[in-house]
Amino acid sequence: MAQNKSDAQAPEESFTVHGIQMASENGEMKGQQTPNEEQQSPNEEQQFLPVELQSPTVKLPSPLEGVETLPEEYKQWKFLLFYLCIYGFMTQLRPGESFITPYLLSPERNFTKEQVTNEITPVLSYSYMAVLVPVFLLTDYLRYKPVLILQSLSHISVWLLLIFGTDVIAMQFMEFFYGITMAARVAYSSYIFSLVSPTNYQRAAGYSRSSVLMGVFTSAVLGQLCISLAGVPFKTLNYISLGFMALGLILTLFLKRPERSLFFNKSISKQENGIHLSEEQKAIPGAKTGGFCSGCRNFVIIRMLMELKGTVRNPRLRLWSLWWIFNSAGYYLMLYYVQILWNTIYPTIDNRKVYNGGVDAASTLLGAITSFAAGHIKIRWNLWSELVIGLVTAFQAGLLILMNTTENIWVCYVAYVLFRSSYQFLVPIAIFQIASNLSKELCALVFGVNTFFATILKTIITIIIADKRGLALSVHPQFYVYFAYFTVLAVLYLGAAAFVIIRHYHAERLKEKPQVLPKPETEQTTTSNNAATCESRA
Repeated sequence: MAQNKSDAQAPEESFTVHGIQMASENGEMKGQQTPNEEQQSPNEEQQFLPVELQSPTVKLPSPLEGVETLPEEYKQWKFLLFYLCIYGFMTQLRPGESFITPYLLSPERNFTKEQVTNEITPVLSYSYMAVLVPVFLLTDYLRYKPVLILQSLSHISVWLLLIFGTDVIAMQFMEFFYGITMAARVAYSSYIFSLVSPTNYQRAAGYSRSSVLMGVFTSAVLGQLCISLAGVPFKTLNYISLGFMALGLILTLFLKRPERSLFFNKSISKQENGIHLSEEQKAIPGAKTGGFCSGCRNFVIIRMLMELKGTVRNPRLRLWSLWWIFNSAGYYLMLYYVQILWNTIYPTIDNRKVYNGGVDAASTLLGAITSFAAGHIKIRWNLWSELVIGLVTAFQAGLLILMNTTENIWVCYVAYVLFRSSYQFLVPIAIFQIASNLSKELCALVFGVNTFFATILKTIITIIIADKRGLALSVHPQFYVYFAYFTVLAVLYLGAAAFVIIRHYHAERLKEKPQVLPKPETEQTTTSNNAATCESRA
């Protein structure tokens, strides 16, 4: 495990069908709808959906005629939100996380760089891919809380193995449990929206996101202070992290379990399991209740896949989904191995001079600033999306080659901070572009599918270049591969941008060119045709 994995909390996370890394937020409140509209639920995302985009009013069942009432749990939403934010903050307090690679390579554990690079770290990608979809489905089916408990237990397992594990097998199991914790982050990002009314979604998203970022920042700063000022050993820092994870498990036990979820456990109405049928569907025999096909459509997995039909035809959706898949795969591969690169550039001799925590804190803070700034940029995204993506990707490629060729650890640190913040700059833009034209439920599916494909791609690359059964490259050759990967992506994006811009201005010139209609000829032709018609009739 060779990176600050708490970064996956940045919309990825996000869902992640992970809701996505497979980022991506869900709940189960149903919005008001017209008779022919499907009921929509808040979406879900491993990395954090822009709930401000949609704030539908809610019409809930009431024992009184025509009176809208809120369930009792919504009346307590402020307390529930406060408690969940405290929980989100506490579960991010893992001060030893930024120093895992120096710990594994230190005399305390004495693993070799080859073992960490080619045998231990690749297991994280494999584990995450294996558990991503099952955890997403279980999150929805079990209604969040059991999966949050599983996440806390997995975190405790991670730190127990780090403290007491002594061989490669133990560290591989540690990475396996970390993959579970990363996949289970969808439960937190979606849980919060099942506890508040839709009118409070925006505030809930802001508070929950802020609590997570503050936890990541505080954790990194605390770890750096313990190492640099107090001279705390890496192993002691792991004990501190284990204590925070145990406290997080206790907090998890007191979370309220929601009664609703996104796909499973839906409130069944008299209208086809809560879905309003169109007039065409009502006219089809068996459309309401009949037959095998209807049963297949009601099966959750089939219904989820059918929801995606037609979304790939939207060019904006395609572009930003491809960005999510390809760029996030490269981004997280860099994060997995960057601590090994730092240790290669500046081998750990004096623990007090290892500044991984401070770098993670700075990158988290700058990433939050760039994410906030991205939300205030107003340009014609239909025209400039490819260009913006291409320029940012080219910038990232330049940072990767700088990180890999410099011998100054501080230059490498700065390049890393800029790389992470540039990625975080595009995340909220991608979320907005994908989610703005989709229902909340469909957002969860799209972000989930994107994260799943990104995870598959990341795993394939890991098997080829990092795993000992593949090329088993050391860290420097790996970063050359990542540089080439981002360079190819930048060329493709910039080429697409040139095509879109040229086509746009060509269309604009055609619109501006005056259209001269040959009226005399038209009138003459019409007269001749009329004459010919009269002659034929005669």
